[in-house]
Amino acid sequence: MADQGMLAPQRRALIVQSAKRDGAVRVVDLAAELGVSGMTVRRDLDALAREGVLEKVHGGAVPAGVRGREPGFEAKAGLESAAKAAIAAAAAALVRPGSVVALSGGTTTHAVASRLLEVPDLTVVTNSLAVARVLEEASYRRAGAPVLVLTGGTPTRSAALVGPVADRMLASVHVDLLILGVHGVSERAGLTTPNMAEAQTNRALITAASRLAVVADHSKWGVVGLSGFARLDEVDCYVTDAGLPDRARELLEGQVGELVVAEDPAA
Repeated sequence: MADQGMLAPQRRALIVQSAKRDGAVRVVDLAAELGVSGMTVRRDLDALAREGVLEKVHGGAVPAGVRGREPGFEAKAGLESAAKAAIAAAAAALVRPGSVVALSGGTTTHAVASRLLEVPDLTVVTNSLAVARVLEEASYRRAGAPVLVLTGGTPTRSAALVGPVADRMLASVHVDLLILGVHGVSERAGLTTPNMAEAQTNRALITAASRLAVVADHSKWGVVGLSGFARLDEVDCYVTDAGLPDRARELLEGQVGELVVAEDPAA
């Protein structure tokens, strides 16, 4: 418990630190941790929200700017490229010949798709236009490329097809493994996205799959999008890179089925 004589700036610095570390903070938890009243915490959150550091949500706050902003596919493609390449190689190793695999939208799953082109007798179900292009181009070049099954739906800024058409299609299929990209991951919020329709379609992908593998570079930890769609304990395998903080590794090891930390071969 913190010293009750702590000055407001010190208290608020700790609140911001906790929000960035965990992806979200709750008033009730902060009051207990800081040894102050809930009203004091709410005043601190109000002040931090006015400064643009945090955004208030029901019962607490999240880091500013993470809930409703979704960069386009091209903008995200150049971020953490070395980490995504390492993650893609590790995720592709989970795929078995002759299986049915689903790939969600996202730049990391796009990197995974290129690694799957040589897997024999593979069928890939996807709601990603970018992934579909990789598989379609491969089918023109040679026989034996993975069979592509595209969900249909309405495209998002991240080139993912979402909505009722995609959801209905996914309700009719069964896949062995889903490799899922995410906008954000945190201990309390789980897997999140800024797009509510994408959250629903991601949930439909998870329901269709026997196993769930999440691919997320270290920068996704602590980010909380507007809409949550899965808990951490629903994840069978979480594939990330060596930049993930030690505390996050410990938390994930205690909640997901398996944590895979991909090493950059160039490092």
